[in-house]
Amino acid sequence: MAKIERFEDMLSWQKARAVTRDVYLLSKRGDFAKDFELRGQMRSASVSIMSNIAEGFERGGDKEFIQFLSTAKGSCGEVRSQLYVALDQSYISETEFSNLYAGTVEVGRLVSGFMSYLQKSDLRGNKFKRA
Repeated sequence: MAKIERFEDMLSWQKARAVTRDVYLLSKRGDFAKDFELRGQMRSASVSIMSNIAEGFERGGDKEFIQFLSTAKGSCGEVRSQLYVALDQSYISETEFSNLYAGTVEVGRLVSGFMSYLQKSDLRGNKFKRA
């Protein structure tokens, strides 16, 4: 595995950023833009994915990182659930639903894989390295 020096180097964060971008684009339109509760909740959940990946990385400890990744994975599920609401209310098309749903599944898969790697790794994070 290549060394990751910044959270921006992580594919899971990059894909989460794309999911967030798409959520914002879709939620700016038509009746979706007027549904303040769903729009806000969905935006918050998508931002939570990328933010928790970044915050966990910056903490410097693998156990903390795993906890933040777990929260990010939970937020992926939250966005997927909210996508059903947006679809059922005809705020988004079937194609938009499918594409964004697939994006959240991919991010969740990447996050899960990284969590497994960290759990099996002997590394404990930068904060535990001796000077």
